[in-house]
Amino acid sequence: MEKDIEQNVDNETLEETTKEAIEETIEDIKEEISQLDELKAKLEKAETLSKDYLDKLQRSMAEFDNFRKRTNMEKASMYENGTRDTIEKLLPILDNFERAIMSTPEQDKENPMFKGIDMIFSQMVETFKNMGVEEVAGVGETFDPNIHNAVLHIDDESLGENVVVEVMQKGYKYKDKVIRPSMVKVAN
Repeated sequence: MEKDIEQNVDNETLEETTKEAIEETIEDIKEEISQLDELKAKLEKAETLSKDYLDKLQRSMAEFDNFRKRTNMEKASMYENGTRDTIEKLLPILDNFERAIMSTPEQDKENPMFKGIDMIFSQMVETFKNMGVEEVAGVGETFDPNIHNAVLHIDDESLGENVVVEVMQKGYKYKDKVIRPSMVKVAN
């Protein structure tokens, strides 16, 4: 019986120790679950921040790409506008050289001065062609208000309707944009 009592005491002590160990383990598990929940919350917050940063980065990169494209287009446009403006300012000089050549009498065409003017005129015409400057269609073409400026009108039954009869001042285009329309005389 003493053994039984001792065994009962041992069993009770063992049960109490086991209970305490189980309760301690449950507390430890609860703490670990609490820590895991905190870590999970921190991870979710970090993922949200990460997504926000990625979104901001992608937007910034897209904005920068658009800015780069826009500035490249503006640079090209400025170059085109500057070239057009320069050509427009040089056209009266070209016209004056052409008038000088046309008004020179045949006997003076061997004069070195005339040859110099003719060479300068030819060089300017060639330079303009190399730059992409073209003359607007002239005599015999149908009148087009986009490229012609009608300054005179004549009635002539031998010619078709709205036909350019004479070019009074040549017009020019640069890369399919009219720099200066032709001043023309139109029939019918």
